Amino acid sequence: MYKIAVAGTGYVGLVAGVCFAEIGHQVTCVDIDEEKVDLMKSGVSPIYETGLQELMQSNYAEGRIDYTTDYKSAYKDSDAIFIGVGTPEQSDGSANLSYIATVARQIAETIEKDCLVVVKSTVPVGTNDKVEQFIQDFLVNDVKVEVASNPEFLAQGSAVHDTLHAERIIIGTESKWAEERLMKIYEPFHLPIVSVNRRSAEMIKYASNDFLALKISYMNDIANLCELVGADIQDVAKGMSYDERIGSKFLNAGIGYGGSCFPKDTKSLENLARQNGYELRTVKAAIDVNKDQKTMLYKKASKRLITFNGLKVAALGLTFKPGTDDLREAASLENVPLLLEQGADIYAYDPVGTTNFAKVHPEGVNGTGTITYVANIEDALEGANVCFIFTEWGEVKSVTPETYKKLMRTPLVYDGRNIYEVEQMKEVGVEYHSIGRQSASREGIKELKNLELQNP
Repeated sequence: MYKIAVAGTGYVGLVAGVCFAEIGHQVTCVDIDEEKVDLMKSGVSPIYETGLQELMQSNYAEGRIDYTTDYKSAYKDSDAIFIGVGTPEQSDGSANLSYIATVARQIAETIEKDCLVVVKSTVPVGTNDKVEQFIQDFLVNDVKVEVASNPEFLAQGSAVHDTLHAERIIIGTESKWAEERLMKIYEPFHLPIVSVNRRSAEMIKYASNDFLALKISYMNDIANLCELVGADIQDVAKGMSYDERIGSKFLNAGIGYGGSCFPKDTKSLENLARQNGYELRTVKAAIDVNKDQKTMLYKKASKRLITFNGLKVAALGLTFKPGTDDLREAASLENVPLLLEQGADIYAYDPVGTTNFAKVHPEGVNGTGTITYVANIEDALEGANVCFIFTEWGEVKSVTPETYKKLMRTPLVYDGRNIYEVEQMKEVGVEYHSIGRQSASREGIKELKNLELQNP
């Protein structure tokens, strides 16, 4: 058992800390927000994540985890300190490392025994070298301290499972001492460990996330072409999935990726390449496609409708994906402002995300439109002129096609997650528009034929 401190109690830090406690380590989670610490001590998770709150409560009751704002007491005699603070995106696409620097200096001025500092936050390649030097510059006591890289690969909504049952653990170290200590910390997980140097570990994180982002943007690009030529993206994806070189994951077309990782990591890596005089053309293309894809539904609906002014618009799903209350880079944040500018009266439903969304768009009048948050989907659909599906929550997927036909004044549905079968919606009398499927391809075929005639 090791004594571990975790700096930061967001998705990365809190999940890591709880999972370390679950496998037997003694953990102290550090945060600067006293109210947040008090909340966690009471057994309430500050973030919505499946299974997290239950593990917080059980491990706190058994004395394996604690929460504090007193970083000095947490850091001074820890065997390892994991840094899981945020590295938010700056205006130029680079990562803001100020929170990392703050924690690094606190560690340097506090630790009283040999300690391994482990950076779990996503940071540009070479950052861990700087963190180690920064700590050495401010080190107060004569102790041994080294920095290791240990990027996380959890997915929001399944973060606890992803941590306890990871496909692999990546560690980046520059000495045998650091490697052995970090491997022993992870030994109780009984998971494959890939040990590399620090810079390779940093790059593995970016390369992995950006590859998945590339895959998503590629499928969305193909989906848009499918609409023009009369193909169906779901059939195309199914045919591709049987190829072991491609695989079956991340082939679903939709209205783009969001969250805390893919958008930030693609921009950060593209920025890093530019700083080194290199253009990552594939990653840049993924960023551009994703930006355009997020408003694809709005563009389609705008062609169909004269105006949104005075229309009741149902918005189903606000978070960037199911299973989380995180709104970062969510498609709803792109589309809702456009609808409000056009004077739409939006009735929004999300099982867990409305509180966070209301911080951005308070209930009531917003610009020339209004937004109302409802507790059930039926209230959103009742009398609606148009419906947008932004997130594929189970509650949304359980709504039958007949429900749209029955409740909506005009059964006009724009589905950004391809939840329903095209023919099923058509049979019950719902005008249904999705992404990359034949329901919306007829006009595209005409446009393509005209283009071919103009350019033989």
